[in-house]
Amino acid sequence: MSDIRQVFFHNRSYTPIPFLAVMIVFAEPTAASLAGGAILALAGEALRFWGVAYAGPLTRVTGSVGAPELVTSGPFAHTRNPLYIGNMLLYAGIAVMSNALVPWVLLATILFFAWQYASIVSLEEEFLSKEFGERYEAYRASVPRFIPLLQAAPVSLESQRPDWAGARRSERRTLQAIAVVGALVVARWAWI
Repeated sequence: MSDIRQVFFHNRSYTPIPFLAVMIVFAEPTAASLAGGAILALAGEALRFWGVAYAGPLTRVTGSVGAPELVTSGPFAHTRNPLYIGNMLLYAGIAVMSNALVPWVLLATILFFAWQYASIVSLEEEFLSKEFGERYEAYRASVPRFIPLLQAAPVSLESQRPDWAGARRSERRTLQAIAVVGALVVARWAWI
């Protein structure tokens, strides 16, 4: 039997699709749900973008879990998984925007992605522990898995700098998907 963590890792770009489809089909947005959800979704994408600027395009890899270096700067000095937290905020924001089947779609979205990302993170942590040993263990002891520190942990590597242009290129598909889904939800609001 396949390890569910690997299945989630390989398909993490596709697992949001059924949730987004339900959000669009059953959308009953209001001005308040659109505004509140948009703020949440934009906060999630901002966190993702910041993380991708530090981690680079390797965040798009769906083959085997891997990392050429241990990223500990930027948002990674606050939480070990800023991209997954950003995704959760993004999906929850779209659920709030859609106002679909309240509260069930939002609850199902949060629970499923919490399970998926906790599973993926456990797989990634095994790799990072083997690959980077004591360096990763020191980082892991200083920076929480999901709940961000308000002040950055003093574990950053000075050589790690953000690549904002690379983040823009890497996030192009995500930004396009957000624009399409957001436009569809707004269109539902306009025609309700």
